[in-house]
Amino acid sequence: QVQLLESGGGLVQAGDSLRLSCVASGRAFSTYAVAWFRQAPGKERILVAGIGQYGVRTVSMDDESLKGRFTISKDNAKNTVYLQVNSLKPEDTAVYYCAATQRSVAPRLPGQYEVWGQGTQVTVSS
Repeated sequence: QVQLLESGGGLVQAGDSLRLSCVASGRAFSTYAVAWFRQAPGKERILVAGIGQYGVRTVSMDDESLKGRFTISKDNAKNTVYLQVNSLKPEDTAVYYCAATQRSVAPRLPGQYEVWGQGTQVTVSS
C-alpha cells in the first residue's frame, strides 16, 4: 500500500505563499487519485483540491474563499503531489493532509480515501 508524507507547512504572515509537498512511497502511486484536505480546530475536515489519475481536478465546494488561491499538481516521476497556496489568510490556519485513493477521480469526502499522511500545520498570522 502507498504511504504519504507531507511537508512545507509553517508559520507565515497573511498574504504570504507556500508550497506544500506530499511524497508517496509505493509502486502504484501513478494510478491513484490524490487530494489535499484541511482541518481547523473544532471544524470538519474539508476538501481543498484533488487530482485524478488522468489529471482531472476536483475543486472545493465547501469554502468560496479557496477559489483562485489553491492549486494542486502532481509529478508522477517523483511520486509527489503539491499544493501551491497564495495570498494566505488567518482563516486558512489548519492542519493540511494529503490523501490517496485507488479510484481514478478524486472524491470530495474524506471517507472515500484509503491512505492518509500525518498532516502538516499551516499557521497564518495577521
